[in-house]
Amino acid sequence: MTVRDATPADADDIYRLLSGFVTSYRPDRAVFDAVTFPGIVETAAAGRAEFLVAEQDARVVGYLLALRLPTLFAGGTVLELLELTVDAHVRGRGTGSALIRAAQTRAREAKDVEVTVPTRRAAAFYRGLGFHETAVHLKWSTT
Repeated sequence: MTVRDATPADADDIYRLLSGFVTSYRPDRAVFDAVTFPGIVETAAAGRAEFLVAEQDARVVGYLLALRLPTLFAGGTVLELLELTVDAHVRGRGTGSALIRAAQTRAREAKDVEVTVPTRRAAAFYRGLGFHETAVHLKWSTT
């Protein structure tokens, strides 16, 4: 398995993974293709995000998206993990952990102050990778 930067050529695989990942939203392929995916690829290329894929046998089997946010409270940038998903048939084999470790390495290289992740379903997974609980994550929706 290889972890690498996501590229425009990964759009179909990432959309497939995204469609199986989301629980609160329904992805719209037209918006994904025209706006969100190209925008995220561009944001990552500019160093304001980490957009990584795990590839096995020439197929994308997982992805990670984390945004780099400037902060005042932390005295630097925080890398916030927003999306992590792995194909069901390879879960439990270290793919998600490899994506997290790659993001942690990149956070160190970018001199981010910390890596954060809002989660309610995978806290034990993240604790196993050295994360600890520091806050409750609340949301207000515009829709």
